Amino acid sequence: MDIAQLRTLLHVAELGSLSKAADRLNIAQPALSRQVRLLEEELGVRLFDRHGRGMAVTQAGQDVLRHAQRIMVEMEEIRATVSDQDAPLRGHVAIGMPPTVADILSVPLVSAFQARHPKATLRIVSAYSGYILDWLHRGQIDVAILFESRSSRSLRSVHFLEEELHLIGPPKSGLQCQTPIDFQDLPDFRLLLPSTGHGLRNVVDDCATSMHVVLQTGVEADSYSTLKSLVSSGHGYTILPLAPLHEEISAGKLSYAPLKNPTPKRRLMMSYPADKPTPRLAKFAGDVLIETAQVLIEQGHWPGRMLQDD
Repeated sequence: MDIAQLRTLLHVAELGSLSKAADRLNIAQPALSRQVRLLEEELGVRLFDRHGRGMAVTQAGQDVLRHAQRIMVEMEEIRATVSDQDAPLRGHVAIGMPPTVADILSVPLVSAFQARHPKATLRIVSAYSGYILDWLHRGQIDVAILFESRSSRSLRSVHFLEEELHLIGPPKSGLQCQTPIDFQDLPDFRLLLPSTGHGLRNVVDDCATSMHVVLQTGVEADSYSTLKSLVSSGHGYTILPLAPLHEEISAGKLSYAPLKNPTPKRRLMMSYPADKPTPRLAKFAGDVLIETAQVLIEQGHWPGRMLQDD
């Protein structure tokens, strides 16, 4: 097994398609297919299931893939160690973020990579924190933004931001950004919230319990885009961070008001696996994300505050 075969394995697994991987690697598809077949013969296992929609990694393939990812990371780190510290890096990095955060930070992150490390490949995974945490533990992503949870010895986490949640309503709801809504008055609103157990719902429920308030939840929806669509269509109100709604609010599709007594807040943390050194590309990604959040807060586009790690 050589580096070219490992690189082939990683790209085919990521894209789920021989043709797409061949295009990315600038290799003829028959030659790429032969590399995969020879690798399977050498290892004595089937790495992919072939089907009409492309290639799916088998369980044995997943095991090989984890080792291949570690080897490729180490190879890139060796190159980086002996190269100019300011030289652009090659390699691949995968970043996980919740949907509300990915909507804000994906564009600045991609722009920074294109400017600083144009030959590196970047994968952005947008999913709920539970899935991201699992992928981080499995080594399928290199760095993640997570909402605050119980500390884990398998992760190195840095708390970096505390964001405020706002009451979000239809465009003609009468909500005003200068007029906060008292949390005690929320039972007067028909709320559309994520289901019980969702991280954002937990924040809201904890505030309600502390204030002995019973909220009127007409619809539960875990999809962030579904909540926005339902609210803009006039089906009720929701509670969300303000930053990812900037475009909809500016376009008059949504309105909002701050919440007070108490103001619901949640913390974000940058997390890396603790059992291995952090690749330079992953560290670069984490630094860019934190710096971008800092700028957005300073500009007033992300209500909240930056944190020093506890």
